Formats: sequence, C-alpha cells, structure tokens
Amino acid sequence: MQSDQKEQQLPQVQAFLQQLQDRICQALEQADGGAQFVEDAWQRAEGGGGRSRVLTGGAVFEQAGVNYSHVYGAQMPASATAHRPELAGRSFHACGVSLVIHPHNPFLPTTHANVRFFIAEKEGVAPVWWFGGGFDLTPFYPFEEDVIHWHQVAKSACDPFGEQYYPHYKKWCDDYFYLKHRGETRGVGGLFFDDLNEPGFAQSFALMRSIGEAFLPAYLPLVEKRKDTPYGEHERQFQLYRRGRYVEFNLVYDRGTLFGLQSGGRTESILMSMPPLVRWQYGFQPETGSAEALLYERYLKPQDWLGLNN
Repeated sequence: MQSDQKEQQLPQVQAFLQQLQDRICQALEQADGGAQFVEDAWQRAEGGGGRSRVLTGGAVFEQAGVNYSHVYGAQMPASATAHRPELAGRSFHACGVSLVIHPHNPFLPTTHANVRFFIAEKEGVAPVWWFGGGFDLTPFYPFEEDVIHWHQVAKSACDPFGEQYYPHYKKWCDDYFYLKHRGETRGVGGLFFDDLNEPGFAQSFALMRSIGEAFLPAYLPLVEKRKDTPYGEHERQFQLYRRGRYVEFNLVYDRGTLFGLQSGGRTESILMSMPPLVRWQYGFQPETGSAEALLYERYLKPQDWLGLNN
C-alpha cells in the first residue's frame, strides 16, 4: 500500500466502521425495547478520536457498549510492537469498532465483537497494513443449539473467501480467549484473526466486512430465544461470579485493552467492556451434576461444534 493508496483506502474503512456502529446500535436498541444508546464523542490530544455509545439499564441489556475510534500517533504502542517488533519506531493509524454486551438474564450470553484496521508507516519504506477482529460468545448457562448456531454463522461469514478461514480463525479464537491461570476458555469461542493483508486490500477488507456484518445474525436470534427465560437469585449470583473471568481476561491478556491504554486512548471508552456488576468468590466449586458444573465440564474447553472433523 503506497501513501496515495492509504489516502483512498483509510476513508473507505472508516466509513464502513461508522456505518457498522450505527447498524448494530439501532438493532440492539430495537431488541432491547427499553433503553437507547447515549453517545459520547471524544478527541485524543495525540491525534484522533471516536464515538463511544453505551446503553445501560435496558429491559434486556444491563450494559452494552459499541465504540468507534480512529487514533494515530508518532510511535506504535508497546503492546503492538511486542506482537510485531519489526514495526518499532513507526507512526500508526488504528481504527475499529469494538462492542461488549452484558445482558441481565443469566441465560443470555455475554458477547464481544471487534473489527479493526492498522497502518504502520515509516519514511522511505512502504506502509505496513493489516485487518483484525472477530467475535466470541461467553455463556453462563449454555444451550448447545445456540452454540452451534453461533458457529454456523461464523463459518458462513468466512466460507465465501475459502474453506480454510473458519477452522483457522476458530482455533485462533479458542487459543486467544484462554485464561492460562484458570486453565479454561473464556467462553465457547467464535472467530479471531489478526495480521490479515493477503491476498490484498480488497479481499482482506471484504473478509473483515463479512465478519463484522455477521455479528447481528449470530447474536440477535439468541436474544429473542433467551431474554425471557425465568431465572432466580442462584443463577444471577453465578452470572456475577463468572463475569469475574471476563474482567480477568480483559485486564491481563486482552491486546485491545493494552493497546488502548498504552496509546493514550480514552480510558472510559476502553474500559466500557467491563461488566457493571461482578463478584469474586474464594475457592468456588460447582455442585456435582449441576448446570454450573456442566459449563466447566463441557463448554469451557475447545470443541468441534459443527462436527467438521468427524
């Protein structure tokens, strides 16, 4: 990508991401039926800014955040150069949409999605660019049919670009959203990809768009099926306990959180992914044979949900 190409292609990506944020927010407001997103537009002193949108206290969603940002600066942050050390000393542009949804109902999963575009530049050499992103699902009381639907939509988003993408990005997601200190996955996975720049800009951008646009078809059917499932205080307390794993992952491992904080991003926007209520419990063990035990025994391990290897 030459500099003149960047001037054409970066606005294309930004326009798509802003439209994606709009579509997702509109769909989530409709699904919730009780609250609307509040937008907080912000500027970053070092360069760039964004639109943070948060819905709180809805009929379905306890908190949902859908953020768009475009930030740039003279030096790549340490979290980026640790991943790509050859980019140290380069300036950068980074734009993306990131969302996290924390529902009230413990039978409706928490979910996260992100699509992003990076450009790293240095005078006298060609810019380095790539796409990344994905989406993952974190249930507390899983339903296997929901997990299969989630992965079927993920596979359908990837298949037009080659049959190799879904199994590769699915495994990448299982590996990335893994809490090493707990020995368990954060949830039931989905897709995760990074460093996508082959076979060229047009194809890479199209795959990123397909994955970003697949989020609503993957998640909204689960909302309709599970939002009114009866639950009690026992299920609510387990949901709050398991939300602690979400906090642990985001603060210890998540590359996007580290990039945002190290690049001088807006702290409120970066940490909107945190659940509004959470609890920890020392030495918790689920009761043998319980629904909570099933989560650990069956769902917090990488699975071939679509039976592709049978």
